[in-house]
Amino acid sequence: MLLPAALATRVRWGIMHGLPRRALPRRAERGDRMAQMLLGYGEPGSQYEVFDALRAEGPLVRSEVGATTADHAVCREILRDQRFGTVQTADFGFPGPLLRLLELLDPQLPNPVEPPSMLVSEPPAHTAYRHPIAKTFTPRSIEQLTDRARTVTASLLDAMAEAPAPDLVRDFAARLPVTMIGRLLGLPEKDDDYMLEWGEAAAPLLDPGLSWPVYRRSQVALTGLREYLTAHFARVRADPDADADHPFALLASSGELSDRELIANAALLIGAGFETTVNLIGNGIALLLAHPDQLAILRERPELWPNAVEEVLRFSSPIQRTARVAREDVEVAGVRIGRGTMVSLQLAGANRDPKVFDRPNEFDVTRPDAKKNVSFGYGIHACIGAALARMEGAVALSGLFERYPAVALSDGARHRGLSTLYGYAALPARLR
Repeated sequence: MLLPAALATRVRWGIMHGLPRRALPRRAERGDRMAQMLLGYGEPGSQYEVFDALRAEGPLVRSEVGATTADHAVCREILRDQRFGTVQTADFGFPGPLLRLLELLDPQLPNPVEPPSMLVSEPPAHTAYRHPIAKTFTPRSIEQLTDRARTVTASLLDAMAEAPAPDLVRDFAARLPVTMIGRLLGLPEKDDDYMLEWGEAAAPLLDPGLSWPVYRRSQVALTGLREYLTAHFARVRADPDADADHPFALLASSGELSDRELIANAALLIGAGFETTVNLIGNGIALLLAHPDQLAILRERPELWPNAVEEVLRFSSPIQRTARVAREDVEVAGVRIGRGTMVSLQLAGANRDPKVFDRPNEFDVTRPDAKKNVSFGYGIHACIGAALARMEGAVALSGLFERYPAVALSDGARHRGLSTLYGYAALPARLR
């Protein structure tokens, strides 16, 4: 590294976030649709009118920055089209000297939006990372994990009864997924609080144009996480029999992935993995309390809980958007997309496309086609932990409303303020 670590971090922020932070607002003011989308939507819930307006302009809208869509069919087409790839640093249009500087200053942190995270890797590397990890999330594995999720949920609900001021995010929605992911990784329960801190600090990295304090906090957290996981997997390799029942322990001992690949993708599961489920559960709680008629249906027909989770995913998507880059000249929905053009896919908008969903702005747990939502993506990059998240959502939501049928929100509910991951930072509640 050419510069001291602190200065190198500042330079990387300036290139990757400082420059977009200055440029995007100017372009948004000029009416650039993609720039407006990348900056977020103002008040939570206001984005849906923006998505409607975007669809009215066409299935795929060009802009100075790239192109964007809230069309369900176009999102699915691009996500499965191998002529589009995940976004790499080189795709942001930085001049060659800045790209070389970024490479020289790379701190080798387990950043979820930088390789070797499978989130931004392409075959054959993506296949090499995903295939061994996918063994953890087979239908049989999820079935075996369901009993554990129920046990953890019951324990968390019992513990909340003693809390003087329970917060349904802090004390429940966040606790279940972090416990499940932690045990899958073979991490000790005493470290769950640290994982929550790391996940919270890393989640903003999915947004563009971060402020310097937010970016600096994420880098400090990822440095700590790298050191922690390095030590953890070293212990696993030294005594593989001690953690033989943990899938990632087996993966660590197998040598299928390098240390950096293993740590980067374990960190992806800790951060992006459980953060999505936190938002799913929190959004579901808020929606059902705001729609008591729908909660009443679920109490009468508990077999609908899995479908209710799909409707939460559709109506209030925990992941609002993703992006792809054209690797060659292509035509989509009658629009020519040149090689190197970035396309921002508004997943939350696609989930309310009236061409696919009848009454798209109504929350309906009986909706027969709710599972057509694209909240977990599509194609080879579909979320590897989607089945686990869906199971945890159904277990958590049904468990909460069964254990505390009179639960109600108190004042102080607060959104996270992120534009990519969408959910609540706090849901203070009264349990009885």
